[in-house]
Amino acid sequence: MARLKIAVCCITFCFLTCSFVCKAQTTSPDGTTTTTLTLPQAEIIAIANQPRILAAQLRAKAAAQRVREARSGLFPTIAFNATGTAVADTGTTTAAGALATSAISDRFAYGGNLVQLVTDFGRTSALVGTERSLAEAQQSLTTLTGAQIRLNVRTAYFQVLGAEAVLRAAREAQANRQLIVRQISALAQNQLRSTLDVSFASVLESQAELAVFLAESAVQQQRTHLASAMGQSQAITSALVDEDLPAALPTDPSSLVLQANIQRADLGAAASRQKAAVHFADAERKLRYPSLNVLGAAGQIPYHDHTLEGNYAAAGFNLNIPVFNGGLFTARRNEAALEASARTKDVDAVKLEVDEQVQSQWYQANEAFRSLDVTARLVAQSREALCLAQARYQAGLGSIVELNEAQLSETSAEITAAGANYTYLTRRAQLDYAAGLLN
Repeated sequence: MARLKIAVCCITFCFLTCSFVCKAQTTSPDGTTTTTLTLPQAEIIAIANQPRILAAQLRAKAAAQRVREARSGLFPTIAFNATGTAVADTGTTTAAGALATSAISDRFAYGGNLVQLVTDFGRTSALVGTERSLAEAQQSLTTLTGAQIRLNVRTAYFQVLGAEAVLRAAREAQANRQLIVRQISALAQNQLRSTLDVSFASVLESQAELAVFLAESAVQQQRTHLASAMGQSQAITSALVDEDLPAALPTDPSSLVLQANIQRADLGAAASRQKAAVHFADAERKLRYPSLNVLGAAGQIPYHDHTLEGNYAAAGFNLNIPVFNGGLFTARRNEAALEASARTKDVDAVKLEVDEQVQSQWYQANEAFRSLDVTARLVAQSREALCLAQARYQAGLGSIVELNEAQLSETSAEITAAGANYTYLTRRAQLDYAAGLLN
C-alpha cells in the first residue's frame, strides 16, 4: 500500500512538472518552439535561487537554536567524570569530579554529577522570552527579504517589457523614417524636392537608427538585471509574457496604510525586537534575586586504599544570594530598561516611515495611472499631426522642417506611451510592497 502511494505521488509530480514545462513553451508561426517566462515563474525561481533569501532562512534557523540554548538552563546538567592519581602528596585529596574524599591515597575513580536549577525567580524564563522574540524578529526579516526579492523581480520584469516596447516603437519609427527618405529621394531625383530635404530626412533616419541601437542595448541590460534579481548568472533569453493591468487603486491610501501597519515585515521585526528588549530588561532586573540549585554526585572507586569504600554518593544544594558587586546589577538593569524604551521609539519611527512610504507610493501609482489616458491621447494626436504634415509636405504647402518636427513629436509620443503601462505596473508593485502585500 505504501509503495502504491509513493508511485501515485511520483506520477502526479511528473504530470505537474510536464504541465509546467508545457505551459512555459509556445510555438511561433514558423514552427519553432519558444520558451516563455511568466512573472509568477520568475518569482518562484528567485525565491528558490536568490542567495539573500537562503541566507535569511539560515539566520532564522540559527535564531531558533538560540531559543533552545536559553531554555537549556531550565533542565538538569549531567556530566561524567573519570579521575586517577598515581602519586598522592601529603595533605591532598582526589576523587571523581568535584567530590573530595577524606583519605589520602593513590586511586582511580569515575562517576557523574548533576546540577538542577530549582528557581532563579524567572530570570531564565525571561531570557527564553528574549531569544524567542529575537527569533520572531529574524523570521520577520526573512519575510521582508522575500518581499524585497519579489519587488526586485517585478521591477526588473516590467523594465524588460518596457524596454522591449520602446525597442518596438524605435524600430517602427526607423522604418517610417526610411520610407520617408526613399520618398523624398525619389522626389528629389525628379527635381520636385531639393537635396536639402533629402539631407534633413537622412539626419532623422540616422537618429532613428541610433535610437534602435540604444533601445537594443537597454533591453539586454534589463534582461541581465532580471537574471540577477532571479539569482541567476546568465541573462534571461526567454520571451516574457505580458501582464494585465491590476485592479483600480483605492480612492485614498488610508486603507493601505492600515494594512501596512498589520502586514509590513519590517514593522513586525521592530515590534519583536522591542518585546525582546522588554524581556531582557525583566531578566536583568531579576539579577538581584537569589538562585537555588540542587547538586548530586555518585560513582565508584575501583582502585582505592583498603580503608575506603568502593562507592560514593552525595547530594546537596547551593543558594546564591547577591549582596554587593559595586553596582554592576543596578547598571545592567538601568541599561536594559533604557534600551527597551529606545526600542519602543524605534517602533514608532518605523511606523512613521511605513505610513509615509505607503502614501508616497499611492500618489506615484495614481499619477502613473492617470497618465495612461493622457499618453494614449498624445499618441493619437501626434499621429494625426504627422499625417497632416505629410499631406502638406506632399502638396507643397509645408516644409521639411515642419515634417521633421511632426516625426519627432510622433516618435516621442510612441516611446512615452510604450513605457507608460510598465511604469504603472512598476509603481503598483512598489505600492504593494509598501502595503505589505508581497509577503
